[in-house]
Formats: sequence, C-alpha cells, structure tokens
Amino acid sequence: MKNIDAKRPKLPKKSPETDAWFTAFFIENHLDYYTYPDHVSTPEQIRFIVFTEEDERYYPCSDRMFESIMNRNQSEFLQKKYHEILQKILKLIDSQIENKDERAYLESLIKIKYQHETRDEIMIPSRLEKRLLGIFLNRTQIEDPYICEKALQNSRANKALSSDALINAMNHRDIDDLKNAPSTLSGIRKILNYVELKRFLSLSVEHSLWESDKAMGYTQNDYLGFFNRRFSGNGVEPLFDFLGALSKEKSLPKKILWLADEAGKIMVDLAMINYLANLGHKIIIAFKDGPLFTKIDYYDAVEDEMLSKKLKGALFISEKNLGKNELANMFKIDKNIIVISDGTHENLNLLLSTTTFARIFKEVDGVISRGHDQRRRFFDTHFQFTQNIYNISAGDDGSVLISFKPKHPCVIKFSHADLEDKAKTIIDQMKEAGEKGMTVIFYSGIIGSIPGKIEMAKKIMSVSINLLRKQFAMTFIINPSEYYEPGMDADDLIYMWEIVQRSGFVDIWRFQTYEDIVQAFQIMNKKVPPEWVGKDATFSTGCTKEMKIALEVQQKYPEMQIIGPPQERFMRRKEYGIGKMYDQRLEICPQK
Repeated sequence: MKNIDAKRPKLPKKSPETDAWFTAFFIENHLDYYTYPDHVSTPEQIRFIVFTEEDERYYPCSDRMFESIMNRNQSEFLQKKYHEILQKILKLIDSQIENKDERAYLESLIKIKYQHETRDEIMIPSRLEKRLLGIFLNRTQIEDPYICEKALQNSRANKALSSDALINAMNHRDIDDLKNAPSTLSGIRKILNYVELKRFLSLSVEHSLWESDKAMGYTQNDYLGFFNRRFSGNGVEPLFDFLGALSKEKSLPKKILWLADEAGKIMVDLAMINYLANLGHKIIIAFKDGPLFTKIDYYDAVEDEMLSKKLKGALFISEKNLGKNELANMFKIDKNIIVISDGTHENLNLLLSTTTFARIFKEVDGVISRGHDQRRRFFDTHFQFTQNIYNISAGDDGSVLISFKPKHPCVIKFSHADLEDKAKTIIDQMKEAGEKGMTVIFYSGIIGSIPGKIEMAKKIMSVSINLLRKQFAMTFIINPSEYYEPGMDADDLIYMWEIVQRSGFVDIWRFQTYEDIVQAFQIMNKKVPPEWVGKDATFSTGCTKEMKIALEVQQKYPEMQIIGPPQERFMRRKEYGIGKMYDQRLEICPQK
C-alpha cells in the first residue's frame, strides 16, 4: 500500500503582503471563523475532522487550487474552472426559465456577479458555484430545480435493482468463487459476503443504471459481466478488511460515516448499506443540507418516494448541534442506519459542516466517501484526517477505483467505551475509599475557561487540593486535572466526568471559590494576575454544567453536600463550543 503524498503546495515566502492575501482568501470565500462566526466552524471543531499541524489552517480545496490562488500565477487554470461553473449555471437558467426577458435578466445578473467574484482570482470555484446557484434559487424561488431529474434517476436505479435479471445475477453461484472453500460454514459465509460485497461495489459505478433507460433491457449475463469489473486503487484491500470481508478472524461491527453523492447512485449505495447493516455494521449516512444540482440532499431522503421507502426504519437526526452524551445514546439505539445532514450545499466543505457531523466524524471507525468530487477534496490535498478515509469511484478504465487515505498517525481517539472504562476505574476508587470510612470529595474548578491558561489553572487546582489533603483526615479528594490524558478534548472529559459525578459515591461536591484561587497564589508566592482576579467556579462553563448535575444528584442523594459560591451565580455561562473547555462567548478574551 502506497503512502499518501504529503507534499505541501509551494507558497510564496511569508511577508505582511502574503499573510494579508492568505487572510483575505478566507474572508472573501466566507470561510473565516472570526469574520463569520455564525456560519464557519471553530478551529476546535475542524480539529475533530482534520489533523492540522501547529499554526496550520485547513482550506477546503485541492493543494493545486490553493497554490494557484496564493501564488497568483495560474490564471488559465483558475479561469477554466470558473468558466465551467458559469456555463453550468447558464445551462440551468436556459433549461428552467421559459420567459425570454426573465431568462435574459438572470443571465445578465449571473454574468455581472461572475465577473465581480472572479476578478481578483481569490475565489475557490466551489464557493463561486454556491453563490451563483444561490442567486438563481433566490431570484426564481425554485426550491430545487433538479427534483424531478433526481426522482427519475432514483426510479431508474430502483427498477434495475428490483429486476429479475439483477436479482438472479446477484444470486448466481460462480464455481470459481468457492474454489478451495474452507470446511466451516462460517468460513464459507465469509467468502459469500466478500463475493456479494464485490458485486454491490461493481454496480455502484455502473452509471447506466440511473442515467438512462438502458438497464430496462439488461439481462442476467449483462449484470454478470459488470461483476467481472477490475478493482483498482490502493484502497481495495484496506476497504474489504475494514468491512470484515477479508480478515480470517471474526471482525467487530464498525461505525461508518457514509457520505452520499448523486441521485440514482444513492439507490445502489443503499442496497449496499442495508447489506452491511444486516451484517451488524452501523452506518450514518450524511446527505447535503439542500439543493446542489443532482446531488442527493436531506429533503430528498425524507420526501423522495423511492428513497424514503428504502430508508424506512432508519433513524433520522435533524438536530445539527448534537452533544457528546446525545451522540453516545444515539449509537446505543437499536438502529443500524442513521440519517443526518452535513449542513452544507457543496460537494464537501468541512469548514461549514454541522457540529453533529463533526462529532460523528470523530467518533466513527472510518469514513466512506463517494465519487470524484469528494475524492478530490480528501485525496488531492496534503491534509490528513482524524479517520481513515475510503473513496469509491469509477476508474478511467472502467474499473472500480477504491482509494484509501490513512488517518494521521498522531491521532489519539478515546471511544465511548474507553471513557466509560476510565470512569469506572475512578468510581471503583471512590467506592473503595467509602468502604474504608473516608469522605469522598469532588473538586470542580476552572480548567479551560481562560483561554491559553490551562496549565496555570491545573496548577492552581492542584495547589488548592494538596492543601485540603493536608488539612483533612480520612478524605479522598478527586482532582480532575490529574486525570487528563493527551488527546482528550472537552467532549471526552465532560462525558467521562458526568458518569463519575452521577455514581452516587460523592459525599461532598466542592466548587472552587475566589478565596481558593487567592490562597493558591499565596502558596506559590505570586500575586494574583489580572485575568484571575475575581474569578471562581461560576466563571466556568464546565462548572456551570456541573452545578446543574450536582443539584440533580443531590435530589437523588440528599446527604451529598454542595460547597462553594451561591448556586444562583452559576447561570452566566452558556454552552461549550465543540471541543472547547470554555464558553463560545469568551472568544474575545485576550490571550496573555
């Protein structure tokens, strides 16, 4: 298996001018979080998906495209891409608008906007496409200009999949497939799974099934011919191994994020997805959030007759800001097919995806992408991701092209089971301490609520707790900062600690006071820095959530004491940003 080419684009030397052009690139493409915080993902959310190096910033285009824009030296390449998009939109107007004057007006408007957006050659073509398509949709009030075409393609594919010719071909026994078959039923079953999976993959690149009516005349032999397709690419073996079709040992079911692509093609995908679900895998299908030519979207999944019928029984998640605990509960539900929106109207733009999508991306075992558009975004870039990425596309030679990009080797992942095991270990320690007659104290304090001061926050907490350990006899005091492990983010910590906190083994829940912080600095022979003056647990988003949990726990275990600032002062903080240890409103705090 070949390694991914990690060469980065050749960029101009850093200077105030090039740095400004770099920033302008993100601003002009509406991809700068600090300029558009309500639309663009936070840097922390992006790190759930993309493994960025220190001071590296992810961009949603190929390295060649980024290099062209940054160097401003490949105008012909950029203008060709821009022109393709313009022609695509003009063709859409011509096919949808009958009134001559209205058509001329829209064409002129699109051309004016096109000239404006492409003049400086700083726009990513896919962002240009979104803007021009958005103008068309907004001015015409056509919700989805391709809704009928998509329904037709889904219908064609469904007829092909339900035809006797294909069903018989899928069930056809090829004697060569069972040559040297193992002596056990489980071994034979694994070979049959491998054969059936190969056949589904062969069909997944047969565009004639949905792009024309040719499939109506296909015979069993035609389909058997499709099954003889060659498989190419560096991902053939990794994908079959990931899905448990090659390994000799029994493989565990996988959680798979499946990125849907075109109409028609999705029907073949769903046949394969249902097959994998029956094998025990859990598949989360991410659709587009809204119309994008013939790409399939979340609305189609709900309203398209053929598509919704195939998804009957699936769990639909419309919430775009799903929390860690909610996600864990979702994975425990007895539904092996889950449907979500990725939150975007583009082929693949990870900077604009939803929090739900980002959290699922981080939690699954692998990502299967479909088609050449998605392949370019994942594979024509030096970036590596937090998950193994597979792509299934049609090869230029008619083969099934399967590409594989391994996750970054430095990615550390804590599964829900890992975090639950860590919580159980702490609970066992608390239980043992209680059996020895010790008082169990849980200490909640500021850890990440002052950006850039996490190490100091941990030190303050440790100094305070060490003093309490010296003062109190027969106590077991939990210092959360001692249990942090590299790779853990706020999502992981919240999930783990809530299990511990609700265990019923906490006798005293102590929340950090300003006096604790002052005393800690006195012990360290330091003055209290300005950013710490007046702070206590009520300043922390995490402590605010933990106070709510503490009050719920106290109702169930009335003997538990709560010590710290008044409870009514814990209502100032809102909610964590994804992967953060502090409130989203605190972004403006200066880092000192």
